[in-house]
Amino acid sequence: MKIITDPRCAEYSARGHPERPERISRTVEALKAQDKLKLAWSEPGSADDGAILRAHTAQHLEQIQKSFDFDADTPAYPNIAEHARRSAGGALQALKSAMAGEAAFSLMRPPGHHATKERAMGFCYLNSIAIATLAARAGGCKRAAVFDFDVHHGNGTEDILLDQPGCSFISIHQYPAYPGTGLENRGSNCFNFPVQPATPRQEYRAILSKAFETLKKFQPDMVAVSAGFDAYRNDPLADGTLEAEDYYWLGETIRQLDVPTFSVLEGGYSTALPELILAYISGVNG
Repeated sequence: MKIITDPRCAEYSARGHPERPERISRTVEALKAQDKLKLAWSEPGSADDGAILRAHTAQHLEQIQKSFDFDADTPAYPNIAEHARRSAGGALQALKSAMAGEAAFSLMRPPGHHATKERAMGFCYLNSIAIATLAARAGGCKRAAVFDFDVHHGNGTEDILLDQPGCSFISIHQYPAYPGTGLENRGSNCFNFPVQPATPRQEYRAILSKAFETLKKFQPDMVAVSAGFDAYRNDPLADGTLEAEDYYWLGETIRQLDVPTFSVLEGGYSTALPELILAYISGVNG
């Protein structure tokens, strides 16, 4: 298992903001302290304009270079465009590892799945998972799927991949919740599995299983995972009910797909995040 991270992604913060540097730094510490998994470590490069512009408009790329806040959740941190490019670069490097037969997890910030073609929002500036998925298609992958188990709907990924040939988007998320989308399927390739707040854990897992069946029917050649850990029962930003062992099960089920897969960190704001990520990659690693 390869872990892709860069200490520079912990260099920006805002007082009281839940998407904080410790999400990465504490997870890196925990992963380096454990001895059950053999992990390889690498740092990403930056996504170039060509890769980004498959997913975003040129106007959006220009906007994130400017110093103005997009919304209260998505401020103009110093050098945020460079941070976002490296986060997208982490997803691209994870894709490259997956296609070479090595499972990979991009442990970077900012997250990306709320960023639409032309808008930064919800802590997200560039949509790393969509950038990597479209890079896979450009590189010859015939059927590329995104499986998003973050507790918030990946509205940005859906916006970018909607009706894209050879792509499928599958999201399991709390509804109602931010960003208020994802109640129904869209187009020919975007499949949404809304979950009521405080849904009992076993029911939540049953919905995840239905989503996996939809993924399998697509028969993907590659699966990109938007790995959000905010459906955890103690996450402060949602009303999920999952436990660490459910994230192990998610990783194990993804491994059993037996196709190239890689994962990109999205949400997860509890102090248990390192434990949850370790459980998930343990399942992926087998």
